[in-house]
Amino acid sequence: MGGEKLAAFEGGAVPWSGKGKLEDEAILALYWERSEQAISATEVKYGKYCTCIAHNILDNSEDAKECDNDTWLRAWNAMPPGRPQRLAAFLGKITRILAINRLERERAKKRGGGVMEVFVEELGECLPERRAGVDPADDFVLRDAINRFLAVLPAENRKLFVRRYWYFSSIRDIAVDYGMGESKVKMALLRMRSELRRFLEKEGIEV
Repeated sequence: MGGEKLAAFEGGAVPWSGKGKLEDEAILALYWERSEQAISATEVKYGKYCTCIAHNILDNSEDAKECDNDTWLRAWNAMPPGRPQRLAAFLGKITRILAINRLERERAKKRGGGVMEVFVEELGECLPERRAGVDPADDFVLRDAINRFLAVLPAENRKLFVRRYWYFSSIRDIAVDYGMGESKVKMALLRMRSELRRFLEKEGIEV
């Protein structure tokens, strides 16, 4: 079809100009057709989203961009056969893991701290010591307990917790986005960490 880019759907493929954002199902169909335009379409729709996650962790634009590129490659290698129910969450998790791994490598080289130390210190108050600083998704039991804890939180608190400890957003950014004072955000997070600790202890998870 000449130089036209392709967007796929269940019945086949249709021309895509390369501009605008495709629906997730159309993007997934591109992966299943093994069309390289899947990567372009993914970057158009989720580039800023993944860059934000990586930058919050790495605090470095160049490193964040490299994480983005690695994310697209991981997604390409994973689909098919895996078909995520939520593409945004799938890509966000890949980016997050890549960024944390990159940060850990840099810390090992420098023997220093950095932005991640803040989150390690905060989470160390409420997670098992051996898990502090490690992605909770790697432990099914712990992950399940945390998910159940989040499920019973008020919606606003749940959003604050996820923004801070999943997306690694700064206190200032969270306060601005939710129209709250920074002190109020800090206090809400402190209370939730205390609640999480008590919840995990009741679940028989030693903290």
